[in-house]
Amino acid sequence: MAEVQQSYSTIIEAPVALCYEAIADFESYPSWAGPVTKTVVLARNDDGAPRDVEFFLDMKLKIVRYVLAYEWTPPGKLTWQLVEGDLAGVDGHYSFEPEGNDQTQATCSQAVSLGFWVPSIIRGPIEQNAVRQSVLEFKAEVERRANAGV
Repeated sequence: MAEVQQSYSTIIEAPVALCYEAIADFESYPSWAGPVTKTVVLARNDDGAPRDVEFFLDMKLKIVRYVLAYEWTPPGKLTWQLVEGDLAGVDGHYSFEPEGNDQTQATCSQAVSLGFWVPSIIRGPIEQNAVRQSVLEFKAEVERRANAGV
């Protein structure tokens, strides 16, 4: 069972297609996703979509490594689950719903089991804000791309 389950939604000032394109651009995550220091796409589906992705996160106490397997349901949903790594469990999904006028309701839900001890003074704030912060960082990146015409 997951130690932490979170969900967060926000409106992004960009169309669904751009959200979906940005979420699939794993190679760019280290430039905009807070604790992510490195990503490696290990395998792709026949259509070229990333299937297995290795992540390295700076969690202050240690660098955490894990591999997630992705399932793509374009253009509105993406799910993932842990394949291997330093965490005991991760599964989640992103959904993108058009809101008109090139806006998208983006929702991320994720369940995580760390599998290792973290002091409560550090763990508490991370657990309370992890998904919210990652969604807001994603929103900023997608809106940056929309404004730059990417």
